[in-house]
Amino acid sequence: MGGKDGPRFLSPAGTLTFDRNSMCGAPARTVGWRHPGYIHTSFLKELWPDSKYTYRLGHRLLNGTNIWSKLYSFKASPYPGQDSLQQIVIFGDMGKAQADGSNEFNDFQPGSLNTTNQIIRDLENIDMVVHIGDICYANGYLSQWDQFTSQIEPIASTVPYMIGSGNHERDWPGTGSFYGNLDSGGECGVPAQTVFYTPAENRAKFWYATDYGMFRFCIANTEEDWRPGTEQYKFIEQCLSSVDRQKQPWLIFLAHRVLGYSSCTYYETEGTFEEPMGREALQELWQKHKVDLAFYGHVHNYERTCPVYQSQCVANASDHYSGPFKATTHVVVGGAGASIADSEFTTSNIQWSHFRDFDFGFVKLTAFNHSSLMFEYKKSRDGNVYDHFTISRDYRDILACSIDNCPRTTLAT
Repeated sequence: MGGKDGPRFLSPAGTLTFDRNSMCGAPARTVGWRHPGYIHTSFLKELWPDSKYTYRLGHRLLNGTNIWSKLYSFKASPYPGQDSLQQIVIFGDMGKAQADGSNEFNDFQPGSLNTTNQIIRDLENIDMVVHIGDICYANGYLSQWDQFTSQIEPIASTVPYMIGSGNHERDWPGTGSFYGNLDSGGECGVPAQTVFYTPAENRAKFWYATDYGMFRFCIANTEEDWRPGTEQYKFIEQCLSSVDRQKQPWLIFLAHRVLGYSSCTYYETEGTFEEPMGREALQELWQKHKVDLAFYGHVHNYERTCPVYQSQCVANASDHYSGPFKATTHVVVGGAGASIADSEFTTSNIQWSHFRDFDFGFVKLTAFNHSSLMFEYKKSRDGNVYDHFTISRDYRDILACSIDNCPRTTLAT
């Protein structure tokens, strides 16, 4: 690989794979098993920020012959805190579909190609993609991981494609998953954490922090316990508290299941409008460390709240926010492709629910600089913007009160 008009260099890759015994149950261990081949990971160091690089993937055969892929290109990330245009796409629950028009079993991910194609069309204006769980819905049929990675190859070969863990990657009884259901089809997280690299201290845990320019992303794993006193809670607290807001003014929390707010009928029936013990465990951290936005998937629709704390709107929902931080805005963006059939909204009037859309779509964040951020919700069918708002503020607005003494006020008080 190499930069434009620069020298070419080779970067070695480490190799991972897994076998049938790595799976936790059927069908991943039985009729769904197919050897995944070998996953190679190379670390490219000392890249010049914002510079374009070209690269090929190569493999040396036993006879000494080198086999090379076609030529790809990417732009190196900005340096931490760089004040430049930075654009991030966020969604959950996309999956894959057949490009030839044939249907998979149940045709469960009908919107995934539309989402993928809209991102590809806008790829020159995207710097990173974050897919927060329910990646491809292989559900134990390993060949479907190949189908998914082929579908996203134009994206993932060009910009960072970061993922979080969802129930369809991880959950399996008796394996340490927080939920003992069968949603992973016996995969219990192994393919996801092997196929995709994440900068996690423990890849099996699947929670991690990553910075991109002016953004700090704290990506939680809702399939592991997040409550106070747990290892993950300590990670979340560390991720939020360690950010340098002078470099990364935009602090984003992401998780697959809804740890904040959702007015879908599923959570309404539970009487929680969230994953039980979600916001109760974490809202003090979000408020204390002034988390700008929290994103979730799992629920296959789109919903945006007002800036909300303790189920009360601390500020009215708006298309523009300015001045000191009031509270976190929570966003469900789980409509990237999987069926929306069971994700209807409640008909009750929920005070904190500002904008809802029962359709396929994704979110794009655009940081213009340290003091201006734009949020856009786009439908997958046409790529048009259907909900948006902006945040403008001075760095001093983030530090308007001491971290440990920010008032915990709501409209109720």
